[in-house]
Amino acid sequence: MKHRILFATLMSLILSCLMTAWVTWLNLGFTTDFIQHWLKAWISAWPAAGIISFTFAPMVQKVCLRLTSQRSSPLQTES
Repeated sequence: MKHRILFATLMSLILSCLMTAWVTWLNLGFTTDFIQHWLKAWISAWPAAGIISFTFAPMVQKVCLRLTSQRSSPLQTES
């Protein structure tokens, strides 16, 4: 459980930070108050991203495991 909480926290921190910076830049450009607008957006987005990451990470991991176990690379050889 500790790993799941830490993963969700770090993943949501990084993703929400980068995405809000990107969208703020797309909407406003690099203005003098860019940091203020970006921080406001990030503070609002991080809790939502954390909850979403914590909730959906196990399901996404299972889907990824299924997808990767069903397909084998044509370059792989059986031992």
